[in-house]
Amino acid sequence: MTFNYVITDEVGIHARPAGLLVKAAKEIGSKVTVACNGKSADATKLMMLMSLGVKQGMEVTVTVEGDNEAADGETIKKFFEENL
Repeated sequence: MTFNYVITDEVGIHARPAGLLVKAAKEIGSKVTVACNGKSADATKLMMLMSLGVKQGMEVTVTVEGDNEAADGETIKKFFEENL
């Protein structure tokens, strides 16, 4: 499952929400990848996520792959809507 999301958080993907995203990604069984500006990062790796430099108004592409990707994808999409 893949979806696009425009970041609404005023400071983008910074330490607090990135840490929460890492935790959320580790809790599900699927592999989660976040891509922006031609770079991508494993959502379970905090420093990789921060290195993307995602700011407010930028669009990210989130890919969820695994045995339960539909449900896991909805979980991660909800996380983005509530936190980013």
